[in-house]
Amino acid sequence: MNAYRLCVAPMMDWTDRHCRAFHRVLTKQALLYTEMVTTGAVLHGDRRRLLGYSDCEHPVALQLGGSDPLELAAAARIGADLGYDEINLNVGCPSDRVQSGRFGACLMREPALVAEGMAAMIAAVNIPVTLKCRIGVDDQDPEESLFNLVDACAAAGASTVIVHARKAWLSGLSPKENRDIPPLDYPLVHRLKRERAHLTVIINGGIASLDEATEHLKSVDGVMLGRAAYHEPAILGEVDARVFGTGDIVDSTAAVEGLLPYIDSQLSQDIHLAAVTRHMLGLFHGQRGARAWRRILTVESIRPGAGVEVVRRALAEVQPRAAAA
Repeated sequence: MNAYRLCVAPMMDWTDRHCRAFHRVLTKQALLYTEMVTTGAVLHGDRRRLLGYSDCEHPVALQLGGSDPLELAAAARIGADLGYDEINLNVGCPSDRVQSGRFGACLMREPALVAEGMAAMIAAVNIPVTLKCRIGVDDQDPEESLFNLVDACAAAGASTVIVHARKAWLSGLSPKENRDIPPLDYPLVHRLKRERAHLTVIINGGIASLDEATEHLKSVDGVMLGRAAYHEPAILGEVDARVFGTGDIVDSTAAVEGLLPYIDSQLSQDIHLAAVTRHMLGLFHGQRGARAWRRILTVESIRPGAGVEVVRRALAEVQPRAAAA
């Protein structure tokens, strides 16, 4: 899938359906991911709320958290039936809740179980099933833990792996600290691609610009952006032109205008304006008028009955300054 060249990472509390719709007006090509959803939630929860998405989001992947092969297969089948383009298994999240549920990064210690789950999902659906992992956890040797896990999953039929190029320290570091403190080991992920050339390898972790992303693309098949894409989403407006070689750079103002029909449609379904605009605060980062943009959206979007006029008013604070710059 060409979309693997640039992906936006699954991020809890951030990459919900409204965030993904916003990102999609900036890039038509990048592969988008849901927040992680546990198999228990998929099987027994409110699927409309947890798994609902808009057609505009394609290509979009569903990320699952779980370890029971039968439950993973059933959840993957539900995701495929709902029209998701890919099912991804989370073997990288280091939160306490994830550990207690026996999913996420702690599964780096159980490659055989992960491979069994991957095999079950691959057998259950006719769309790609992929793995997202760390390079290891705690005192594991990353050269062993990463390759052992990837090889086990490849033997089970997996062909695509996304690697967050850091260890996860499950004892001693918080989930937030695990995003920054463990050192990055990009060369190990590059080596994985060299030595497992038949696999599609996507690199993730600490990549802050498209210049860095294009440099990584010399060594791997794809790059996954996380916080850089969320906090400064204008970067996504350059993705189609710079990474995929299709189309023009998408101007941030045009992106806002392009999202207004989506916002209108959500408001008509009793979705609060702030549910969408909270993802847009960083769009004009570094530009004159950005502070007013953030202030208006933050303060006025939460008011009862707030509508698209709030977004237009915020945009007016940026447009004349951006044009003059």
